[in-house]
Amino acid sequence: MKKNYFLILFALLANIFLATAQTYQSQNMYLLSNWFDASVVAEPTYGIKYNGVWGWVDPVGNEYAIMGSKAGTYFVNVTNPSAPVQCDFVAGRRSGCIWREVKTYQNYCYIVGDDSPPNSFQIVDMSYLPDSVHVVYDSDTLFATSHTIWVDGTKLYGAYVRGTSAAFNQSAGLAVFDISNPSLPVLLRRIEDDFPTFTSAHDMYVRNDTIYASSGFDGLYVFRLNSLNQFEMLGTLTNYFNQGYNHSSALSNDGQTLIFCEEIPAGQAVRSLDVSDISNMQIVSNFQSHVGATAHNPFIKDNYCFIAYYQDGLQVFDISNPTNPTLIGYFDTHWQNDAIGNYPPPVYEGAWGAYPWLPSGNLIVSDMQNGLYVLDASAITSVKHTIVSESFLMYPNPTNKDLIYIKVPASFNKIVSYELFNAQAQLIQKNNLSDNVINIENLPSGIYTLRLLGDNTISTQKFVRVKL
Repeated sequence: MKKNYFLILFALLANIFLATAQTYQSQNMYLLSNWFDASVVAEPTYGIKYNGVWGWVDPVGNEYAIMGSKAGTYFVNVTNPSAPVQCDFVAGRRSGCIWREVKTYQNYCYIVGDDSPPNSFQIVDMSYLPDSVHVVYDSDTLFATSHTIWVDGTKLYGAYVRGTSAAFNQSAGLAVFDISNPSLPVLLRRIEDDFPTFTSAHDMYVRNDTIYASSGFDGLYVFRLNSLNQFEMLGTLTNYFNQGYNHSSALSNDGQTLIFCEEIPAGQAVRSLDVSDISNMQIVSNFQSHVGATAHNPFIKDNYCFIAYYQDGLQVFDISNPTNPTLIGYFDTHWQNDAIGNYPPPVYEGAWGAYPWLPSGNLIVSDMQNGLYVLDASAITSVKHTIVSESFLMYPNPTNKDLIYIKVPASFNKIVSYELFNAQAQLIQKNNLSDNVINIENLPSGIYTLRLLGDNTISTQKFVRVKL
């Protein structure tokens, strides 16, 4: 009988590991939900289904993810992060878009694409959510395409703007529009009006009318839009060691550090740039998640930089010391590359963008093939807890019993609660920890992660449940 038990245990363990081979690699980040539209077919060039993502909160506190796709833009209610609900979908003028980006101002969402015609600039009124959204502008009259956009105050900035109207009969490397009337933007200035030889911005980060323009292989340009709505150049970074394609950037809260990503060649390190003196900007560190992965878009909240990576999902770095950013967590949304460090071509796989500023603290991430992810990053961002590297004892493991027992080292502080996650990193059980015993009688066979939470500590460990 004992021999049979071990044979059964071995078979079950083998089946469990095979069944969970395509699970999410993660550290200190947990899956709340994954939403996608099963009807979306990838565009044929790169196999992309989804692209840019942004967040928005309505006046009563409902949280929304706004995610672009090859065919249009989804508006998804993520107020209940474990059960996202699609509220509406706005079809694009072109159905096979590789590039689609969204930003918000007040109750309006601005949507642009950067694929060949037919294409259009769209403005959506979100004040009717969670019921629906209303398109209030869908035209190529103002402009047809823009690679990216950014909203700063009452101004909308566009990178590489093109169209057919008199204002845009030639492409504009950078343009700014007045959105004081949100549904009727007005062109204020083109970069060519002041700098005719400027080639183009690929993307830009703007704060208080200072524009950090990522300009591809030309490097980084910093402009200011003055009170006369004219562009002034403040500084450049156009020649540095191992220079790649300057793709996008994010500015620290104190305005002293700019983090920027280089998309080409693949596997470029992320740069930490001291911008305290814009006339003499200096790279102070180079860092990355794993060798070979390509950083796409960075986003900064507090002292954390959230970077959407091709092949590597969402990676989170502590940048409180800009000269030594430290990787403190990640969630690899692209489970198809399930082995850390495995980055097969094509490179356009994995996370496109992220949004870390929802009031709930939850993160939203768009994966080009797998859709929308809602993540819990409280183990990283919460000031209440400190991550503990020392392991606790959990037994029996593996187990076919209905109870597991916990022994916590003396170095831990008081453990007050626990959370259980399945192999897909989804939260399935949460409760106070009583007598260091956890009841798992309702859990099916599988691999699980147990997270212990104390007054100011967090520690995690995996275990295997075998239900005979």
